[in-house]
Amino acid sequence: MWQLPKNIFLQELTIAFAKRDSKFILSNVTDDIRWNILGDKVVRGKVDFAEALEQMKNEKAVQLTVYHVATHGKAGAVNGTTKLKNGKTHAFCDVYEFSNSKGTTVKKITSYIIEIE
Repeated sequence: MWQLPKNIFLQELTIAFAKRDSKFILSNVTDDIRWNILGDKVVRGKVDFAEALEQMKNEKAVQLTVYHVATHGKAGAVNGTTKLKNGKTHAFCDVYEFSNSKGTTVKKITSYIIEIE
């Protein structure tokens, strides 16, 4: 079965986060997903992860800029900026750990997010 290269997969996942496409996101994470949003919270498990995504639904991005996508082995990272409907802009870096070296599903995300002018 053909699959996306890991860097394209992470770019698509980043776009899904910006669009709040929880169906796509949830179909590409493991049941024991761990999402560490540094300085905010740690989300453990797919049920809590789905709830966290639901809470973000009203914060859709109106603009997404991806600067870099890098992958190697079982890890990858994406950085860029998002501008939300409310006018706030955030710089982000999401570091991903895949469940395997093929990069078919994500088991851990660490998010660094800061509000910028």
